[in-house]
Amino acid sequence: PKNKMSSFFPDIESALKEPNGLLAVGGDLSSETLLEAYKRGIFPWFTDNENIMWWSPDPRAVICLKRLHIAKKTKQFLKKNTFKLTINNAFDKVITSCARKEKKTEEIWITNRMIEAYNILYSGGFAHSFEVWSETKLVGGLYGISMGKIFSAESMFFKTSEASKIALLFACSQIYKMGFVWLDCQIMNPHLSSMGAINISRDEFKKSLLIDYSISNEELKYKKLKPFWPDTKKLLEYYLSKKR
Repeated sequence: PKNKMSSFFPDIESALKEPNGLLAVGGDLSSETLLEAYKRGIFPWFTDNENIMWWSPDPRAVICLKRLHIAKKTKQFLKKNTFKLTINNAFDKVITSCARKEKKTEEIWITNRMIEAYNILYSGGFAHSFEVWSETKLVGGLYGISMGKIFSAESMFFKTSEASKIALLFACSQIYKMGFVWLDCQIMNPHLSSMGAINISRDEFKKSLLIDYSISNEELKYKKLKPFWPDTKKLLEYYLSKKR
């Protein structure tokens, strides 16, 4: 990895095998740098007392609506309970909630610098949040970056049972209907695997981005994201129709 970064990242094929995917160290979290990273399948991941580290792991964990597995328990819960769904109505609340993981302070990587940087990306129309509401209370959500035909999910949270799974279902369904290829989960874990996430090669992930590097960042962003379903009742109906 390089200690100093120019305006361009090293080629992702030069990322380390151990630790898997470490590509570069340093740089900044400006919108220009972050967008340059996501366009190339790179993301930042570091803790508060570390330098900024940039990653492009091989393999890469991804999921899509066709592969998403919603457990019987969650389906039954959704049939008995209805939640309101919104997009980009509470971005700062979602990212802040994701950062405040109780009893896991040593694992927190969403630093104040990250929160500020992604809020700026949100203001610019590149970062998006998927929100789950119980009446007027935000009970779950997910946020990430849309780039090309991939939505890179950064983190999710829940304050009531099943709410993070609902947020994932919502995001997968929304981007599927918009023509995205994958929801990027970055690194596999047992929970993601149980929900249907798979590993693909770094090369396949890069090809899936379908980025035209000749066009500007402004032309790459999605001007407006409006939810196709107002609540989880309609969302569940859509999900089940795609599983038949």
